[in-house]
Amino acid sequence: MFNALVLNKIEDEKASGKVEVIETSNLPDGDVLIKIDYSTINYKDALAITSSSPIIKDYPMVPGIDFAGTVEETSNNNFKTGDKVILNGYGVGEKHWGGMSQKARVNGNWLVKLPENFTTKQAMAIGTAGYTAMLCVLALEKNGVTPDKGEILVTGATGGVGSVAISLLSKLGYQVSASSGRAEYTEYLKSLGASNIIDRSELSEKGRPLGKENWAGAIDSVGSYTLANICASIKYGGTVAACGLAQGFDLPATVMPFILRSVTLAGVDSVYCPIEERIVAWERLAKDLNLANLDSMISTISLSEVVSSAHNMLSGKTYGRIIVDVNA
Repeated sequence: MFNALVLNKIEDEKASGKVEVIETSNLPDGDVLIKIDYSTINYKDALAITSSSPIIKDYPMVPGIDFAGTVEETSNNNFKTGDKVILNGYGVGEKHWGGMSQKARVNGNWLVKLPENFTTKQAMAIGTAGYTAMLCVLALEKNGVTPDKGEILVTGATGGVGSVAISLLSKLGYQVSASSGRAEYTEYLKSLGASNIIDRSELSEKGRPLGKENWAGAIDSVGSYTLANICASIKYGGTVAACGLAQGFDLPATVMPFILRSVTLAGVDSVYCPIEERIVAWERLAKDLNLANLDSMISTISLSEVVSSAHNMLSGKTYGRIIVDVNA
């Protein structure tokens, strides 16, 4: 028996969640059973838990697209009892019971072994948000956006993706400009390594097809007009790594930045990213992330606080990374 946050939904009503006691035999199929130490709330989790977007495909559902913990039982040859593991995405918390729980049973091919210099708590301080930020940095590097090419813009800067992206880029030697609508977190963003802070309102309204060439690259978790304006202001040959849609899923842009300035728009998916790329991303996080910065990003809650925290996240009342101690 163990505790889990369970979401239930009756017909067209919004889903409601509460902590319930579950029997291990009721877990869905999988070849690895994990004792979970920590999960985390990502923006996608907040959308799912609050029924703000049709993320969840079936009910009842244990939400949580991330978790880190210890293998208890396994028939998967890649793992043994006692291994520390991480899971990000693969439909967990959407179609398959997820991480807001003290136990999970999953397909072992979805798991990544925890890098030796991370604790399970640190892994969830990073979570899908931080792992996505690393995938975005890798996309910039793949397209030749090096620190000498110029400044990098990070939008949604106080969120999980933005916070980790700033820390990573700064440690790698990039000059970082952070876009945020929350002036009260200016010092927080500077402490992560941002050298310039711009108000998100400068990017969030309809703009010109081409603007001044401001940035060599960008990591955008916002979408819509913000992404369109970023593309219009990227330097010749630059790259924008797009990974989110906080403002909207539309892209009211023109082809002009792409055909006149050779700008690359690189889409970044974290959910079904191949396992080989996941391993590379986590290895790079272990090498390139400033763990001192990580400590300043996190707050820790219990399972019983998840629903209220999800609402606060969508209301813009949170920042950084929220860790869920499922055993608290």
